[in-house]
Amino acid sequence: MSGTTSSKRIDIKAFIDERPISAYQWLLVALCFLIVMADGMDVAIMGFVAPSIIHDWGISRPAFGLVMSAAPIGLVIGALTAGPASDRIGRKWVLITSVFLFGVFTIGTAFTDSPAAMALLRLLTGIGLGAAMPNSTTLLSEYAPQRKRALLITVMFTGFNLGSALIGFAAGWLIPIHGWRAVLIFGGALPLVLIPFQIWLLPESARLLAVRGAPAQRIGAVLGRVCGARFAGDEVFVSSEPALPTRKPIGVLFSQGYGSMTIALWVTYFMGLLVIYLLTGWLPTLMKDAGLTVTAAANITAMFQIGGTIGAVLVGWVMDKTRPAPVISAAYLGGGLCVLALGYIGAMSSSLALLVFAAGFCMSGAQTGLNAYAPGRYPTVARATGVSWMLGMGRFGSIFGAAIGGALLGLGWQFGAILAMLAVPATLAAIAIVVSQRVNAAEVAASPNTAQ
Repeated sequence: MSGTTSSKRIDIKAFIDERPISAYQWLLVALCFLIVMADGMDVAIMGFVAPSIIHDWGISRPAFGLVMSAAPIGLVIGALTAGPASDRIGRKWVLITSVFLFGVFTIGTAFTDSPAAMALLRLLTGIGLGAAMPNSTTLLSEYAPQRKRALLITVMFTGFNLGSALIGFAAGWLIPIHGWRAVLIFGGALPLVLIPFQIWLLPESARLLAVRGAPAQRIGAVLGRVCGARFAGDEVFVSSEPALPTRKPIGVLFSQGYGSMTIALWVTYFMGLLVIYLLTGWLPTLMKDAGLTVTAAANITAMFQIGGTIGAVLVGWVMDKTRPAPVISAAYLGGGLCVLALGYIGAMSSSLALLVFAAGFCMSGAQTGLNAYAPGRYPTVARATGVSWMLGMGRFGSIFGAAIGGALLGLGWQFGAILAMLAVPATLAAIAIVVSQRVNAAEVAASPNTAQ
C-alpha cells in the first residue's frame, strides 16, 4: 500500500470520495458483479428447465405453477429480512451466507422427485437470492466514490442479465446430454465457488464499523486495504451522519426525514417492476397471438434485455454527471412513451424490434438506476434495510405484473390495449421518483434531528 495520511480525524466517505479508485475497489466491483451474475443465473434457471421437468414427471403446467411461484415469494422474504440483519450484523457475512444458501439449495433442487419438495427448496433458494442483491448494492455503494457511484453500481447490475443469459446457454448445452438436473447442479456450483473468494476478499463496510463503534485499528486496516492507504495508527475514523430519532433500522425508514421518501421509492420500484415483468413475461405470447412466429417473438423480446443492459450503463453514467432523480424519471417516462408507441403501431410493424429495444433501454435503465440511487438516500445504520425493503416491496410489482398479464389475456385484451395500459404505471414511476427527492429534501429541512 502506498501513500501516508497524518490526519487525526478522518471522515470515511470524504476520504473515499477524494481518492482515485484503487485496484482493490475495482476488484470489489468485479466480485459484486460475479455475485449478481450468479444471482441472475439462479433466478432465471427454472424457466429453462421447466419444460424438461414437466415432461419427465408427467405433470400439468398449472401443477408446476407452485414451483415457479415459490422463488418469487422467497425473494420477498429474503429482501425484507436481510437488510435489517445486514445493518445489525454487517454486510460481509450476510452477503456470504446469502450466496451460500442459494447455491446449496439450487443443488438440492436437482435431487428432488416431487413438485412439493422442489417448491420448498425453491422457496429457500429465493430467500438467499433476495438477500444477495441488496447487500451487494449496499456494500459497493459504501466503497464507491460519489463521482462514479451510479456508474459502478449499474455496471454491477449488468451481471444479472449476463447470468440469466449464461444459464440459458448452459441449459441448451447440458439438457440434451445430461438432463435438467445437471443444469441445476451447474447453477448451484458456481455461486459456491465464489464463497472462498468472498471470505478472503470481501471487506466489511468501514462506514458501518465506524457508526457501530468498532476499534480504530480495525477500521484503519479495512479502509487502508481497500483504498490503498497507510495510516499511522492514531487516527479517529468517523462516518458523518444525521442525528436520528431511533437507531432501529426499520424505525429510521419511517422517521421524519425519511418516511415519505421511503414510500415514494417503494411506489417507484413497484411500478417499474410491474411494467418490466409483464412485458418480459407476456410479450412473446402477445406477439405470437398477434401473428408472429415463435422464433421472431423470442428474438424481438431478447431486444428488451439487450436494450436494458446498455440503458443501465448509460443511465448510471448520466446520473453521475447531474441530478440523478430527474434522470431516472426521464428514463421511466421514456419507457412509458415507448410502450404506448408499441401499442399504437401493433405487433406487425417493422419498427417493433427497435421500439422493444428502446423500451428495455428506458425501463431497465431506470430500474437499475434506482438501485444505484437508493443507497445514498439512507444513513449507514439503515442503508441495507432501506435498499432491501425497496427491493422486497418492488417484488410484489413483479408478481402482480406477471399475474395481471394472464388475467388481461383471459379477459380478451389484445396486444395494443395491454401495452398502452402499461404507460400508466411507467408514468407513475416517473412521478414518484421526483416526489421522493422533493419530499426527502423538505423533510430533512424540517427535521429537528438533522445535523449537517
